[in-house]
Amino acid sequence: MSEVKRRDLLAGVAAFTGFATVGLLPGTAAAATRQRPGAALPPSLAAGDKAVVARVDARRALRHLRVLSDDIGWRIAGTRSEHRAARYIAGYLRELGYKVELQPFPVADKYLAEIRAKGERLWQCSASPQGAVGSVHGTVVDVGRVTEVTGDVRGKLVMFDRVTGMETEQAKAAADAGAKAALIIAARSETYPERKPGSFTPNLDEPVDIPVLGLAEYHGERVRAGARRLSFEVTHYSGLTSYNVLAERKATLPNPSGKAVIISAHYDSVPGSPGANDDGSGTVLCMELARVLRRLPTQQAIRICLWGSEEYGLIGARHYVQGLDEAGVAQITGCFQSDMVATSHPPAETYWLLSVDGADNTTTVAVNAAARRLGYVDQVQGPTARGSSDHEAFYERGIAAANFSWRGNEAPSQLEPLYHTPEDTIDQNISLKRLQVSLELIGCAAYETARHN
Repeated sequence: MSEVKRRDLLAGVAAFTGFATVGLLPGTAAAATRQRPGAALPPSLAAGDKAVVARVDARRALRHLRVLSDDIGWRIAGTRSEHRAARYIAGYLRELGYKVELQPFPVADKYLAEIRAKGERLWQCSASPQGAVGSVHGTVVDVGRVTEVTGDVRGKLVMFDRVTGMETEQAKAAADAGAKAALIIAARSETYPERKPGSFTPNLDEPVDIPVLGLAEYHGERVRAGARRLSFEVTHYSGLTSYNVLAERKATLPNPSGKAVIISAHYDSVPGSPGANDDGSGTVLCMELARVLRRLPTQQAIRICLWGSEEYGLIGARHYVQGLDEAGVAQITGCFQSDMVATSHPPAETYWLLSVDGADNTTTVAVNAAARRLGYVDQVQGPTARGSSDHEAFYERGIAAANFSWRGNEAPSQLEPLYHTPEDTIDQNISLKRLQVSLELIGCAAYETARHN
C-alpha cells in the first residue's frame, strides 16, 4: 500500500471513530429528540445533524460577540479597530487548529470623529472630507431643520437636523456665523421611516474651514437630553489596508478534487455602530461553527471566511473571489453567508434564504432541508431574490451562494430599527434564541454538504 493511501485510510478511520463517538456525548440523545427552540415540529435529525446539535452553543458565541461589540466596538474598514477584530478572530481560529491567512487589500480613506460628552460612552461618527480636521470642544447650539443661522453662535458647535441635499448650505451657514463646527443629524428615510438613521458622511459641494460631522439620530437625542458640551477630534485616515480572515480545515476523508464548503460573514461595521447584529452575529456564528466542525469527518474541506470592508461595497469578498482562478472557483461547492442572524427585534420572525437571483442553489436547498429536519418549517422562507451582502461576489463568479438572515416576515427589506446605529448592541439588539437557531440551521446544512463529495 502506498504511503499516500495509507495516510488517507488512517485519516478516514480516525474521522469515522470521531463521528461514532458523537453518540456517546452527554446530552446527544436528548438533543436528537428534543424540540428545537421555537420550532413548530419535533426534529427528525440525520446522524450529521446530531453531531452539530450536540455541540453548538449560542452562549459560547456570545463570549466572542462581547469582545467584538462591547470591547472593540465599531470596526471600520482599514482602521485600527478593524485590525484588532481581525487579529482576535484569526487567533481564535488558529487555536482551533485551522490554517489561517490574513489576506490584505487596499481600501479608501476615512474621515472619522470620536466624540466625548460627560456621562456618555465614547461616540463615533463620520466627518466630511470637505471639512476641517483636528480637535474641537465647545457648547452645542441646536438650531433644528434650517439652512441659515441667526443669533450669536461664535465659538459654538451648531447642530442641525439634516436637510437632504442642502448640507453644504448648512455647513457654510455655521462657518460664516463663526461657529467652531457644524453637527448635522441624519434624517429618517421616507422609504423606511421606522428605522433610526445612523451616522452619515456629509459630502459638500465646496470646502469649509470647520469640521462637519454626520451624527446618528441617537447622538442628536443624547445631546438634546442634556449632553450639550462636547469635545471631539476629526481624523483623516489614509493609506488604509483591510483584511479578510481566511481559515481552512482540510477534509478528513479523501478529497481528490479539493472540494470545499465556505461558511462566511463580514466582521466590519459602519461608523458609530458596535455592529452587534450587523454583522457581529454572523461573525461569531462562523467562529462557533469552526469550533463545532473542526474534528467532524468530512469529504470536503471547511473554510471559515470573515470578510473585511463589506460595509463599503462588499470589497473584501470581491477581492477574494476575483483572486480565484477557474480551478479555485470549481472547488467551492457553496458559500453559506450569514449577515444579521440574531436580532431581538420582535417582528423579525422570518429566517430568509436570500439568493441574488431568487433561485435555489446548493446552499438554499441545504438550509431548507436542514430546517425540515430540525422542525423549523414555519420560520424559514425562500429562496427570495436579494443581494446586498457578500454572497453577491460568489454569484458573480457562478458559485452557489446565499445570504441567511432574520428579518420582517413580509419582505427581507424589513430590517430592525436599530440597523446601522450606535444602538446595535448586544443588550438592545441580540436574541440568543435566534442566534441558536441560526447556528443549528447553518451548522447542519453546511456539515451535511461537506460530508459528501
